[in-house]
Amino acid sequence: MTGSNFSAYRQWAETLLTEKPRYSVVIPAYNEEWRIVPTIGAIASHMSGLGEPWEMIVADDGSTDTTVELVEELGLVNLNLLIAEQNGGKGSAVRRGIFQARGDVILFADADQSTPIEQFGDLLAKIDEGFDVVVGSRAADGADVANKSGARKIFSYGLSAIVNTIFRIPVSDTQCGFKMFTADAADLLFRRQVVDEFSFDLEILFLAGKFDLRTTEVPVAWIDAPGSKVDAAKVAIEFLRDLAIIRWNDFRGLYANDNHTPPSPESSHEATSGRQAA
Repeated sequence: MTGSNFSAYRQWAETLLTEKPRYSVVIPAYNEEWRIVPTIGAIASHMSGLGEPWEMIVADDGSTDTTVELVEELGLVNLNLLIAEQNGGKGSAVRRGIFQARGDVILFADADQSTPIEQFGDLLAKIDEGFDVVVGSRAADGADVANKSGARKIFSYGLSAIVNTIFRIPVSDTQCGFKMFTADAADLLFRRQVVDEFSFDLEILFLAGKFDLRTTEVPVAWIDAPGSKVDAAKVAIEFLRDLAIIRWNDFRGLYANDNHTPPSPESSHEATSGRQAA
């Protein structure tokens, strides 16, 4: 961390924002005690160095380890910790984070840092060009993918083939945990989200196409981080199930722009890091 970045980080860490943030970074977290602190540090260092007001939201998903306690102990005043009483699925955690985000631009990034935060600017450039949704992609030309297991390669290939055939989503990688939205696009999409598990990304991108949002993908660097919780066989079964659910929901008109009910808030409460809310 350079001297200027450290000064900006200290300012962000210790002085509560008095203005609306330009950027929000949402990190879903479930039992991430071994990597949540370095992840927060890396993201906070980079984002603070951009020179724009920003906030971080860690959306815990009912962790049973010390994830919550570690985040609280950091005492970062512009980090909003959302605590769930029970595990609801990654899609649920991301949605809760999105609903709390106040930024004009919202990024959700996985807690394992498989895609480094330094690629934030590549996605932001597309938002600045007028896109509503920008997807970090491991499959686009120019992507740099390392340590991807054989099982995950086979799963990704099969998933991509199914998505392209059935949903015709205009991106080659729906599942990379590094996606950016304008605030308006995020509100439109996540208020219609139904899927709470692995396939929520697919549902969100399906909805983006349904509502004619400008969507694109950007090649990213990605590494299969140690300790990944993805079970390819289990996820494949859930994915096929969710494909049917998404199609059925669409057929029933559940996603219609004027015919939806926002999801009820999950059992959770919010806290600024280190200071539990009443």
